[in-house]
Amino acid sequence: MNEQRASDVDRERAAEHLRRAGGDGRLTVDELGDRVQLAYEAQSRGELERLLHDVEEDAPVARRAGSGVVVRPGEGGARWVVAIMSETKRAGRWRIASRCTVVNVMGGANLDLNDAELATDDVEITVFSLMGGSDIYLPADLRVEISDLGIMGGNEIERGAPEAERHDGPVVRLKLISIMGGANVRRGPRLTWRERRTKRRRLKHPG
Repeated sequence: MNEQRASDVDRERAAEHLRRAGGDGRLTVDELGDRVQLAYEAQSRGELERLLHDVEEDAPVARRAGSGVVVRPGEGGARWVVAIMSETKRAGRWRIASRCTVVNVMGGANLDLNDAELATDDVEITVFSLMGGSDIYLPADLRVEISDLGIMGGNEIERGAPEAERHDGPVVRLKLISIMGGANVRRGPRLTWRERRTKRRRLKHPG
């Protein structure tokens, strides 16, 4: 049995499959209620797989890869993130489609991928900025390929240590196009103002 610990996304996905099976008549009302409760109480992925094995073939349970990133193959997820003379944020448990386009026009879309859910093992995110930009936060060990173009603007990219990337996991391909604007790419979670101040102090006064 798979003893890897289940995440909240794993539990919710399993509950969705069970509800669908109940709607199709493959589970009685009592069976559905019991299994959904057990799904939310499950501690391991093996427990979830056991609840699903007889109601849906190849039910896709989300799997964790990298620092918090979850891959759940299938449709859905953000394909467009648009900020025109405004600011938008995507953080926490949000789903990204296999191809996502981010448009910033005199505005900014800030993306935190540390707890994101990917629709495939190979995700492409194109970020176009005109007099605007994005702050993008990547998990420390997520494999990332970055290409960028700056015209009267620029992109600031923190690639991180190559040896830290998980080469057996998913890949995110970032394409940054900035005109009189720019994107900032960072590794690790987005820090609060207080955390950034503490980090600067530690860098200035190590030990």
